[in-house]
Amino acid sequence: MKSNWILILLGGMLLAMIADTIGTRQELLFVPVKHDAADCWTGAGANQIPVDEKGALIRYGRNLIENTAYYLGPNGNVKHISNGMNCQNCHLEAGTKPWGNNFGAVAANHPKFGERSGTIISIEKRVNDCFERSLNGLALDSNSKEMRAIVSYVKWLGSDIPKGTKPKGSGIMQLRYMNRAADPVKGKTVYTTTCERCHGKNGQGQMSPINITYTYPPLWGEHSYNNGAGLYRLSRFAGYVKNNMPNPQNYHTPQLTDEEAWDVAAFVNTQPRPAFDVSKDWPNTKKKPFDHPFGPYGDELSAVQHKYGPWR
Repeated sequence: MKSNWILILLGGMLLAMIADTIGTRQELLFVPVKHDAADCWTGAGANQIPVDEKGALIRYGRNLIENTAYYLGPNGNVKHISNGMNCQNCHLEAGTKPWGNNFGAVAANHPKFGERSGTIISIEKRVNDCFERSLNGLALDSNSKEMRAIVSYVKWLGSDIPKGTKPKGSGIMQLRYMNRAADPVKGKTVYTTTCERCHGKNGQGQMSPINITYTYPPLWGEHSYNNGAGLYRLSRFAGYVKNNMPNPQNYHTPQLTDEEAWDVAAFVNTQPRPAFDVSKDWPNTKKKPFDHPFGPYGDELSAVQHKYGPWR
């Protein structure tokens, strides 16, 4: 009888130890972990483009993304409609890099209603938004070979994405908000120590040896993106640099902290750049992004707080 009680006691102690172990393991499940690349969408490479007539147009589209200025820049051999930057300067690795402002979800989600324009936007409209804002240039003819090539490439990249879905790793990662405003002064220190060696003391970038485009693009000034571009919003810029800069960093091994990313975004987007007419953007003011820096707004926050935070 006594031995039975000993067995029951030992059994109870064993169950308690197992419960404690399970509880500890359950807590560990909530510790953030670094994900494998397989968790995120990564676009197909150039060597996977079909070798046929359709593939030739797709390949030309990829070339246009990688070498926009060579074809369409100030000294382009097709047209002169952009500022010398390449689409790839913002859409890394020809729009294929996870969290690198890639094209993964574009084809699956266009056409769609765009809150910024208040209209239905097609892939062609999306492309021309980039030409007019990020490349501070002119719209590309929607019927041109160049537009057809870019659209063909974007559709080919996203051909495996179900309609209306966005795979993990597409676009730009949204960082956590800070409990303070983003600080341009702190951001200048981050820029000086981390970014200046590539983008230059005055943010002018570095031209390539052939002097047609940029090896490292300008981050402000007359040859950079204008104030209507997506990266002029701090959340877009911060999420972009956090997972990609200094190049070739990625989301597995970020060099910047979240706060450093927010602050350097504030510094860069405080610098002078070309102006764009944003008066017709976000016609429904209640749909404006929290960090859109231009009024009118559907709340009581000032333009300064909308741009730099803190955000509610």
